[in-house]
Parts: sequence; structure tokens; C-alpha cells
Amino acid sequence: MDYPITHWARIGSVVRESRRSVGMTQEVLAEQAGVSRGWLVRLERGLDNPEAAPLMRVLRALDIELVARPVHRTEEQLVDEAFLTEILGDD
Repeated sequence: MDYPITHWARIGSVVRESRRSVGMTQEVLAEQAGVSRGWLVRLERGLDNPEAAPLMRVLRALDIELVARPVHRTEEQLVDEAFLTEILGDD
């Protein structure tokens, strides 16, 4: 499933929901990602703009890939994406 990120706080909510969906505590995720629990709490609450390196470790620990793509795509790109989604599914 894709989670459009339009502001930093959205990253925190994606991390929180992903962590909860796999039944992981903040303590476990923080340990696996090599960040403090306090840092993770601030991230999940959207209180800080996260530093890139610890953020990437958190996403990796949750098996989340960060993808950047243009918001405004051409008609051809939209057709290609719809075709791939139909063949491959949403996952």
C-alpha cells in the first residue's frame, strides 16, 4: 500500500501505524533501528523534522521503502501505472 507523504508529520503516522500493524513496541523498534525511544516518540507524533539516517533505519526495520515520484504525472505515466496495478495488484 502506498502512503503519500505531503509533510513530515505524515511520516510519523505511517511509522506508528506500520509498527502497530506488525505488533511491535516502540522499545523494540527503537532498539532495532538504533534510535532512542524518545526520538521515535517525537517522530511518531510529528514533532520534529527527522534526520535522514535514523529515519531510514526506522523505515528499514519496518520493511518500508521510501519512494519519491512526481506528483503530477503525464497521461502516459498514469496509464502505465494503472496497467501495472491491474497486473500486479496494489501491494
